[in-house]
Amino acid sequence: MKRLYSILAAMTLATAANAQIGAPFIHDPSTIAECEGKYYTFGTGGGGLISEDGWTWNSGAERPGGGAAPDVIKIGDRYLCIYGATGGGLGGGHAGRILTMWNKTLDPKSPDFKWSEAVEVCFSDGMEDQDAIDPGIMLDPSTGRLWVSYGTYFGTIRLIELDPTTGFRKSGNVEKDIAIDCEASDLICRNGWYYLLGTHGTCCDGVNSTYNIVVGRSKSPEGPYIDNVGRDMYHGGGRMVVAAGDRKTGAGHFGRTIIDEGVEVASFHWEADFDMGGRSTLAIRPLLWKNDWPYCGEQFKGGTFEIESERRGYALELAVDFVRMNVARGGGFGGFGGRPQANAAPPQPVANQTLDQVKSTWPEGDIPARIGDYMFRPHQRWTVTPVEGKGAYLGNTYFKITIEGTERALAATADCEVKTVPAYTGADEQLWRIEQLTDGTFRIMPKVIPGQEGINTSICLYSAGDSTPTLAKYDFSSDNSKWNFRNH
Repeated sequence: MKRLYSILAAMTLATAANAQIGAPFIHDPSTIAECEGKYYTFGTGGGGLISEDGWTWNSGAERPGGGAAPDVIKIGDRYLCIYGATGGGLGGGHAGRILTMWNKTLDPKSPDFKWSEAVEVCFSDGMEDQDAIDPGIMLDPSTGRLWVSYGTYFGTIRLIELDPTTGFRKSGNVEKDIAIDCEASDLICRNGWYYLLGTHGTCCDGVNSTYNIVVGRSKSPEGPYIDNVGRDMYHGGGRMVVAAGDRKTGAGHFGRTIIDEGVEVASFHWEADFDMGGRSTLAIRPLLWKNDWPYCGEQFKGGTFEIESERRGYALELAVDFVRMNVARGGGFGGFGGRPQANAAPPQPVANQTLDQVKSTWPEGDIPARIGDYMFRPHQRWTVTPVEGKGAYLGNTYFKITIEGTERALAATADCEVKTVPAYTGADEQLWRIEQLTDGTFRIMPKVIPGQEGINTSICLYSAGDSTPTLAKYDFSSDNSKWNFRNH
């Protein structure tokens, strides 16, 4: 962070669909950590946010020391916090210190909540071309080694190694320069690659901030980190991960959270959310991967779609009789002869079949769902709508799924099948969790299975056959678990 950003969160916003709600105001957020069923992220200034469900965020997280740009990781049964005590040009200088401390819990109301004494792990003296601030931490899943990247535009991004048992600097470790021209870096590991995420551009200028997040990768945590066209991040390289969009600008301070196999999210802040008065806010977006490169997807907002099975490309539909459209196909420009008749009128568009033309043929009660060839028909058009006040999950709210123009709603059954009911009632089995997977497809999960206790986190909409939808255990390795939303 180039200079101190004063975080003001004086009001709670009214519910706004498809954005983090509550009071999600934060700058330089740490990677989201889960503790005892709640989510936490810490920011510059000493405070942070807490969420019961991953959707509604409010202040309340606590850490001592103030300073800037913390990061948090769980190691064993403890949480390690690392932060920059000074630096970043604060007070006009670049003399900085980075410290670590431990806690058994992140819940400030717990009797076990007590941060250990902070320990310095590196510093910058304000004279050298380096700035000890903005640390990002990674525990290597293959070796168990603990790495920290830190630094700003004032000099280099550096790498050090910590002892994962104590949080102290590893004995004999010498810092290594691994990048320039970025700050607020983070390290992650996936599929044999190590990734350095850096925040590029300008910060702390509200709607004028140009922050964006870029990445390079390496086969070693010590680099070199190379981008998609062969540029070393030590010479200014970096591939875009997320930039401004959706009336929000200044993406910075990346964090990765793995929810399930093939289900990941990126967290960061927007320097300015135009719809929240230009404040700096927490962002949570799907994290996608293509050719072993990460990029952020768009937050799913609903709409009207064909819901298409990845298994074969057929569409989810009502199990109703197919109603033919009476449109002539012979003669003129569209005849079987292949040649237009002399002086024939030009072809005219064919109107889509309408709901009013077919709904009288549908049964009035529950109607099963099936999968079939997509034909632009009313029984294949689904409106997906976010539902507030019915709970949420990390990064989004639940949705209802209804046939376009009706309240006929998709619902889970006690025997793990899917049907549609005549009208949406708000019942939990009519609510759906929709998450974009790392390959760009989606999983669709009912909030509950009737007769089973608790919130469902493992059973998804599943293509048991080319024409048979059901509910079954989510399996990222199978296309049966995956769906696409097509806006035809």
